[in-house]
Amino acid sequence: MFEAVRKNLEAKGYAVSYFETAEQAADYLNAAIDGKSVGLGGSMTLEEMGLYERLVTHNTVHWHQRIPEGKTSAEVRLAANECAIYISSVNGLAETGEIVNIDGNCNRVAAIFYGGKEREKVYLVAGVNKLAKDPDGALWRARNVAAPRNAKRLGMRTPCAAKADRCYDCKSPERICRGLSVLWSKPMTGAFEVVLVGEPLGY
Repeated sequence: MFEAVRKNLEAKGYAVSYFETAEQAADYLNAAIDGKSVGLGGSMTLEEMGLYERLVTHNTVHWHQRIPEGKTSAEVRLAANECAIYISSVNGLAETGEIVNIDGNCNRVAAIFYGGKEREKVYLVAGVNKLAKDPDGALWRARNVAAPRNAKRLGMRTPCAAKADRCYDCKSPERICRGLSVLWSKPMTGAFEVVLVGEPLGY
């Protein structure tokens, strides 16, 4: 299933790894990242993988889904952007290799695009459920599947959160669809690796 997308991602400059299960992918990342500063993007994929709990035992990890006492969410998000390693999931991945993300605060898409001076590598994790046929399909998935489910999870008072069924292009002050990123190819600077997982993960 991932054969075509792997080939297309590699042609766009990404390193690509594949694992049958989330546990195998988490083991791989945990072994590959040691003694580093690590930032994590908001992600149910990473939550389901238990990645924070693994990495924090031997790395300095910043994740606004685990805010330390005395810190604010804004402080943790900023620290994550400055880390040597940044890890995020994706909202949509086209078989042709384009990677789509939608963000509310836009800290995640910003950190994926460009990190601080210490940045060494970005890992992007995608379960099989994130795949779409083409860029339009990946964008549709990000808007109408991932974003509404995240809005519902976060308890937002938006039309999409009520049923988590589709985007209503609302004007709600709690709207979480505020920034869209599309990676047409690997950015010129820095190392990027896409970690493909052969089971559904996240939204």
